[in-house]
Amino acid sequence: AYPINTKTMSSITLVTTEGPITLKLRPDAAPTTVQYITQLVQHGLYNSSNFYRSDFVIQCGTHGLSRPNPLGDLPTNETHLHTRLSNTRGTASIAHFDVPDNGNSEFFINLQHNAHLDTVYGGYCVFAQVEESDVVSWKTVDVIADKIKANPGLNVVITKATLL
Repeated sequence: AYPINTKTMSSITLVTTEGPITLKLRPDAAPTTVQYITQLVQHGLYNSSNFYRSDFVIQCGTHGLSRPNPLGDLPTNETHLHTRLSNTRGTASIAHFDVPDNGNSEFFINLQHNAHLDTVYGGYCVFAQVEESDVVSWKTVDVIADKIKANPGLNVVITKATLL
C-alpha cells in the first residue's frame, strides 16, 4: 500500500527551531504505520509544521494548518497486532480521537511513561522512539516541552523532516 522500504530507512530526523529530534523507526511494532509516516515525510508534509501541545506529551503535525494529508487516515490501528511497545518516555505514537479512529498525520512523543495510552480508545500505536543515548534529541524534546508549557499557544516549527 505504501511503497517505502523501511529496511533501508531506520529513522526520521525532525529539524526544529529548537534543535533536531531523531526518531528510530520500529517497523517490528507497526509496519503499516511506519510506512505511512515515512511516506508523509517523503511528501514533505511535516516541513514547516508545528509542535503545538505540551503536557504529558509533545504533539506535532498539521493541526491548524490548511494543508491536506495526501494519504488520508491510517487504515488500521496496529497497537495490538505486532511487537507490543508501551507508551514509555521517548516513544512516538499516532494521535487519534476515539475508537474506531486509527489516526492520521498527527503524532506525539511521550514525555513520561503513559501506560494508560496502551489501552484507552483502542490504544495509541507506538511507531518510533528517541534512543536513550541520544542526548541532543532529548535536550530538544525537553526544550520544546518547557517552552510550550511556559507559553501556551506557542508553536515550535519543524523546519524539515528527513528520512535516514
